[in-house]
Amino acid sequence: MKEVVAIIRMNAIQKTKKALADADFPSVTAKAVFGKGKQKGLHIYPPTTICPESTEGNYMRYIPKRMLIMVLPDEKVDKVVNIIMETCRTGEIGDGRIFVCPVENAIRIRTGEIGAEAI
Repeated sequence: MKEVVAIIRMNAIQKTKKALADADFPSVTAKAVFGKGKQKGLHIYPPTTICPESTEGNYMRYIPKRMLIMVLPDEKVDKVVNIIMETCRTGEIGDGRIFVCPVENAIRIRTGEIGAEAI
């Protein structure tokens, strides 16, 4: 089992969820997050007040994003990663990141199922 964590643009969340659901991957957790990548934030004009404690002049350190989290069988990871990349890639700075991490175990609370049966 693997955990796929994708940090994507806010405006890409709906089309990404739809593309995943259309490909028979309806189970996803989505969360609003703030962060920055190698570009060290977004340069904007005029000065912003979105995150005043982290704003210096017209430079916003943390950018609002969406984080998608999915746990999948190993053989389905490549398909999900490709769907996310195709849906979210604009070719511009800020398209996001995808992380694939190993998952040791999963347990469904309601039924007590363990491992692959729990996902």
